[in-house]
Amino acid sequence: MTTPAPIGIFDSGYGGLTVFREIRAKLPQYDYIYLGDNARAPYGPRDFETIYHYTLECVQQLFDMGCQLVILACNTASAKALRTIQQQDLPRLAPHRRVLGVIRPTTEILGHYTKTRHVGVLATRGTVVSQSYVIEIQKFFPDIQVFQQACPMWVPLVENNEHEGPGADYFVEKYLQELMARSSDIDTIVLGCTHYPLLEKKIRQYLPEHVQLLSQGGIVSGSLIDYLNRHPEIDAVCAKGGQTQYFTTESPEDFDFKAAIFMGEKVRSKRVTVER
Repeated sequence: MTTPAPIGIFDSGYGGLTVFREIRAKLPQYDYIYLGDNARAPYGPRDFETIYHYTLECVQQLFDMGCQLVILACNTASAKALRTIQQQDLPRLAPHRRVLGVIRPTTEILGHYTKTRHVGVLATRGTVVSQSYVIEIQKFFPDIQVFQQACPMWVPLVENNEHEGPGADYFVEKYLQELMARSSDIDTIVLGCTHYPLLEKKIRQYLPEHVQLLSQGGIVSGSLIDYLNRHPEIDAVCAKGGQTQYFTTESPEDFDFKAAIFMGEKVRSKRVTVER
């Protein structure tokens, strides 16, 4: 029998905390380990092989901590590393463990929201270049046209706690105008980066009222509930003590300060080395 262990939540930085916050709110009975590879963030500008290598190291670290289920709460890692890890590494390293991402749960429900079949995706350059959203959306809804917009300044605004200041308005309005210029028929927009929910209030100010804005936290948490219900063998090896541990690859003091912005509560983390 496998000893029950926490669910692992991984992100290259802090954005995954917006997903984790929603997961913990809906599934408070589970134990969690959050791992942020903050020392090597951001992943977005890096090449495919580097992102894959870094992500695999962090997944292995969470496996070493006992996690039987790991969620890549990072769009870049989900776009550039998840498939390879699932298809090539898990059968070799840990065939009974599971690694899930955030892109598929979002794309498989998208068609239920849009009426015009014109959808926008706001994301990092790495996610946009990967075409992962375009590919996944067309698997489920081939009639949907996808229009992507990279927003390179949004993550720095959030991580420097400037997302609520007046300086953020220029870049929010700029990227939204560029997206909507691609198609005036866009009626649904996906926030394709886990940092972006912290800008949601400002984003809505510059969007037409009829445009729906989809954030991943609620979608991914609902998908996880469904997954655990469909896979009782995985649920059985997830510890249920309501405890959370935070780990970072950089300064715990820096992590704790910034993580509190995302979680809305005090955070205490420990430093860990993941390089192998």
